[in-house]
Amino acid sequence: MPMLEVDQLTVRYGALEAVRGISFVVETGQIVALIGSNGAGKSTTLKALMGLVQPCSGTVRMQGQDLTREPAASRVTHGLALSPEGRRLFSRMTVLDNLLVGAHSVRSRLQVEASLAEIYALFPRVQERRTQLAGSLSGGEQQMVAIGRALMARPRLLLLDEPSLGIAPKIVAEIAAAIERLNRDAGMSIILVEQNARLALKLAHHAYALEHGEIVRAGKGDVLLNDPFVRKAYLGG
Repeated sequence: MPMLEVDQLTVRYGALEAVRGISFVVETGQIVALIGSNGAGKSTTLKALMGLVQPCSGTVRMQGQDLTREPAASRVTHGLALSPEGRRLFSRMTVLDNLLVGAHSVRSRLQVEASLAEIYALFPRVQERRTQLAGSLSGGEQQMVAIGRALMARPRLLLLDEPSLGIAPKIVAEIAAAIERLNRDAGMSIILVEQNARLALKLAHHAYALEHGEIVRAGKGDVLLNDPFVRKAYLGG
């Protein structure tokens, strides 16, 4: 059974149709990338999956269970977690306290401690900075904390919205390696939304290109890397 099935999802903001009847599947243990320019509907799709916006039509199923009308908090308990665009940390709280916010649905203290240990192993900088205020960190370090906060919910499907945005190339490489490690070693299913299409397609098992809220290309990540349309539209030729 697929980890996630999205069928004919449509989302409107007033008269604006931001997502237009898209359908896609995330197989268990896959990294799936959504690529496209600003306004293509990528982030809106993630918000709809997370329950932060309600679709006008279509369905979202996670391992066969219909989550289309479930609130966001319920979706977390079903195994969904989002690391949002722009990180959205609590700048006047410590790194550790920001991480613990992500564990609000986890009742076992042992699981919380285990998650912290896993995140510190994945991102040693986060452990080093754990007592600092989140607002004092660099953009790349804040992104690591944002991903760590999502991981504290112990998700089966992790949604990553623009994790490379505005970050130095060296830190982007570290985050990309962490994404690969989560998928390879922990078997985590991941949806990766990225404007950095080259990075996303290198990481992804499968990918979808969006334009004006519609899927215009779909295929394996390495295949789309060499697709003439994708190369011209998203990879600079």
